[in-house]
Amino acid sequence: MAQIRPNNSRRKAVRYGVPVAVAGVAAATVGLVPALASSGDPDLPKISAEELGTKMAKADVDHLSGTVRISTDLGLPSLPGGSGGGVHGPGAQGEDGSSAAPDASPANKLAELASGEHTLRFAADGPDKQRVSVLEDAAEYSVIHNGRDLWAYDSAADAAWHSTAPEGARGHGKKSGGEGRAPAAPTPQEAAKRALDAVGKSASVSVDGTAKIAGRDAYQLVLRPKDAPDTTVGAIRIAVDADKGVPLRFTLEPKQGGKPVVDVAYTKIDFGRPDAGGFDFTPPKGTKVTEGKPQAGEARAHRSPAGLPDLSGLEVVNKSAGDWNKVAKFDTGMQGGLGDGKTGGEAGQLLDRFTDKAEGDFGTGRVFTTRLVNALITDDGEVYVGAVTKDGLVKAADRDARR
Repeated sequence: MAQIRPNNSRRKAVRYGVPVAVAGVAAATVGLVPALASSGDPDLPKISAEELGTKMAKADVDHLSGTVRISTDLGLPSLPGGSGGGVHGPGAQGEDGSSAAPDASPANKLAELASGEHTLRFAADGPDKQRVSVLEDAAEYSVIHNGRDLWAYDSAADAAWHSTAPEGARGHGKKSGGEGRAPAAPTPQEAAKRALDAVGKSASVSVDGTAKIAGRDAYQLVLRPKDAPDTTVGAIRIAVDADKGVPLRFTLEPKQGGKPVVDVAYTKIDFGRPDAGGFDFTPPKGTKVTEGKPQAGEARAHRSPAGLPDLSGLEVVNKSAGDWNKVAKFDTGMQGGLGDGKTGGEAGQLLDRFTDKAEGDFGTGRVFTTRLVNALITDDGEVYVGAVTKDGLVKAADRDARR
């Protein structure tokens, strides 16, 4: 099958869905949103995977706006005492004390899109103007990038955060990509970019029919793991606009089957230039405004594909195992790990309910599993995590112990 490699042209194709100040990793599950429902697969000219990849790479969309629905279902157990609290939960604050600050948001607050169902509105006019608003009941959380100004506004908390990038700072204007730039938007373009960057040559790529997404004709590009027996990923599907070459929908399917773990899709999209006034922001009267510094690390905050663990900055213990089988390791310093469950009572029952015992050359520990990402916590306090099976984690930990 043809292989799709990330390149500078493809990065250009998706960049206008990237620099908005919003989170990575994850729109509605299949059939959930009426606007996503197919009214009959369109009859489009035949295209190969290589040709479709080239079409994506050549896409050059300067401006667009639309509505995105996001659904993430890792199959996490429900714990008592959920946070609630509107868009971001109660008490979320940044280092500067603002509930709208980028260390509590946009990166961390928008990371909450990694669970449940959410709706956001997105608009971009080149690399210098983007806006995204997360809509939750009567509340709205918005991040606005307009030239050198970056605003984050939380209507529920009547709080706003503002930062001005220094003149000539990296990330301002056409050289966007570093300090002063906001984190990536959870759009289908961004999810597709992360996935293609992550899997490299380790996927078989094909075109699997057509679809109608947000009223537009699209081809279905499918990436399947190759030589990855331990991965929990079944397939990644990217619906690519037949005319523009822009990803309209991103779906990550687990190997075990069932509904997608991650589904990000436009329900409405317009490739016309958004109203320039939509990128202007003045805090409403009574809003508490906090002035902050440009967040140098924000643009790098979410580099993993939507739904996959972000292993950047962690030690990868099985580098030769392929992109899909990667397992990262970090040390919690917590001797005894999660314990062996012998304590009895509610604590022991909770431990047995949510984890499985594991042992090997590494010693003993517990494995916490989801439909996609699993983690092994050893009794020595080390954690091995990846989108791999329990056996894959144990094998990686054993190899690490024998080094």
